[in-house]
Amino acid sequence: MAIRLRKRSMPARKYVASRTLTTLHWDNSTLLHGDVVPAIIALKQQPGPDLQIIGSGNLIQTLQAAALIDEYNVWTFPVVLGRGKRLFGETARPASLRLVRSQVSATGVVMSTYVPDGEVRPGSFAAVEPSEMELVRRKKLADEMW
Repeated sequence: MAIRLRKRSMPARKYVASRTLTTLHWDNSTLLHGDVVPAIIALKQQPGPDLQIIGSGNLIQTLQAAALIDEYNVWTFPVVLGRGKRLFGETARPASLRLVRSQVSATGVVMSTYVPDGEVRPGSFAAVEPSEMELVRRKKLADEMW
């Protein structure tokens, strides 16, 4: 999950949410102490570049549960490893996502951008109106079955 950055003349500030660190040794960095949800709410209200989360599954879980993620950038690599971290764990809040952009790289990586889209709604892959070919297929199946 990441959020687009606006261009700025100064280097972007790094905010680090950690349960174990007490000091940071990176330039231009701020440690978020305590409950990260109110800290992120406060940061989102300040002017400046958009916030990004890169590679922190635990933080994504927390912010998704609090409905604080505005945009998900998901890259799907064409490999099967057989194990790894889940993007959303068992405690994830069910929610619908809407695809707003997608692109495929020359190496087959699918880069998809989603935005939250409310509650989960049941659906299907079926077209709203069946094609003429589909109507013929259905008639043929009905005729053969009875």
